[in-house]
Amino acid sequence: MNLFTVFVLSLFLTIALIPIIKRMDFRMNLMDFPDERKIHELPMSRSGGIAMALGGIIPVLIWVPMNPLIRSLHVGCALIVIFGVVDDVKSLKYTHKLLVQTTGALVVMFYGNVRIHFLGNLVPSDFVLPYFLSIALTLIFIVGVTNAINLSDGLDGLAGGISMLSFVSIAFLAYRCGNMDLAIMCLAVVGSILGFLRYNTYPAIVFMGDAGSQMLGFLCAVFTLILTQCNTPYSQITPLFLIGFPILDTLTVMVERIANGGSPFKSDKNHLHHKLMKLGLYHSESVLAIYFFQALFISCAIFLRFYSNGVNFMVFIGLAGTIILLFELSRKKQFHLRVENESLLGSTSVLALIGGERFSIRFFFTTLKWGLHLLFFFQCIICESMPRYLGVGAACFIALILITKRVIPKARKNVLRVVLYCSIPLLMYFSTIDAYHWMGPRMVFINNSFFIILIFFVIATLNLTKRSDGFKINPLDFLIFIIIIIFPNLPSIHLEDMQIKMVVAKILILFFSFDVLLGELRQEDTFLEMSLLATFSVIILKSFI
Repeated sequence: MNLFTVFVLSLFLTIALIPIIKRMDFRMNLMDFPDERKIHELPMSRSGGIAMALGGIIPVLIWVPMNPLIRSLHVGCALIVIFGVVDDVKSLKYTHKLLVQTTGALVVMFYGNVRIHFLGNLVPSDFVLPYFLSIALTLIFIVGVTNAINLSDGLDGLAGGISMLSFVSIAFLAYRCGNMDLAIMCLAVVGSILGFLRYNTYPAIVFMGDAGSQMLGFLCAVFTLILTQCNTPYSQITPLFLIGFPILDTLTVMVERIANGGSPFKSDKNHLHHKLMKLGLYHSESVLAIYFFQALFISCAIFLRFYSNGVNFMVFIGLAGTIILLFELSRKKQFHLRVENESLLGSTSVLALIGGERFSIRFFFTTLKWGLHLLFFFQCIICESMPRYLGVGAACFIALILITKRVIPKARKNVLRVVLYCSIPLLMYFSTIDAYHWMGPRMVFINNSFFIILIFFVIATLNLTKRSDGFKINPLDFLIFIIIIIFPNLPSIHLEDMQIKMVVAKILILFFSFDVLLGELRQEDTFLEMSLLATFSVIILKSFI
């Protein structure tokens, strides 16, 4: 079973389903309207959670064999998602939410036998955890984490991003200890989250709603218990790190609400992401800061997984206490990173501090434009030989580009997408399996490293750009889905798994990078056409000469 296939199937199912479900939002009343405690100013779709659930469950149904644990997860998750949709439509009371979450937790606890059975060396070695105490602790943990992820869904890309970091880590740890079913389920969820984040990254065009955030919290809680309460060498405190920031955020907010004489369940704008924005960080910068905090927790989970529970617990308390202390000191000192004209950061993005916002976007975009072209052209150069049909195809692409530019200039970008989507997979395939002998291990490493560097410039460009018509859904995404799923599994391909993964990863990076570049290029900019004409000309020469 190729784990990467699970991830990619889930990814593109979610990408394909969101626009379809989004069309029914007004009919189903799945809209999130702004109010005094929310950041967004316009009504937003809440259909993302449904698409994520479907995108994540289909690969699991295909590849994970059924047993009581898997069935209990399906049932519990279905309850959470269904009543989450009802909550998105009718706004249920928090008591009703807790009842549904408790029911879902009880299903996996009694039918799937997912419970906190032992606490490791936090207690004496001869101490046996009483049955009812085990039930109570497990119920509190699952319901608490479900609500923690739900409450963290306050900024575009926030809940999805921190959850994805958690699920990636769980998948890695599950794979390392041989729990392949758990690894497959985690990667299916990771794919669905990443597909959703394409539409939810700031500025978002769709939200996951309570259906999505509660589902992620529920699965994250259950998966961490499966990982650490079975026969594994990992610390039983590891789940606290894996869900570190949502737990810290929820506990901090509830303590503040109780201290101020309010209800711990009443919504407000005192979450840590709200405090980051009050410090002067922009929306995307606040999300990035929280990603960094969550990454710190997850790093501790991975590096300390074999240490004693006492060490893990002390490190968790120390890290959480340090973060809270930093927020408290900034509040007492009335510290602000940005206050209109007089500020530490001025009125620009943190990334723009390199040399001013205009200089930064020009620098990152120009580097992306030339770097992407040179990298794509280099893949063509390193191919020792190319089949004749590839040269014929390249000639057809050149003719198509020139005719479109002359006859139908408005269709220019769509034609370029067709050309890129058809040529990228083939070029990446041949540049991997039939490279020149001088492409030794060091050159391969350098080549692969440039793909990673390219991602940084793409992210920087997206963060700094002011254009809103860039990376959007289009019908050709279905073509990507077909290529990515079918191409690596063709019987004629005899690559090792790692090579297949590298080819597919490069394809995904180039698809995303060229789509961003197309969104940023102005209509009169002919740079991409010229670069593709040069690349296809070399392909023609290699295939015929």
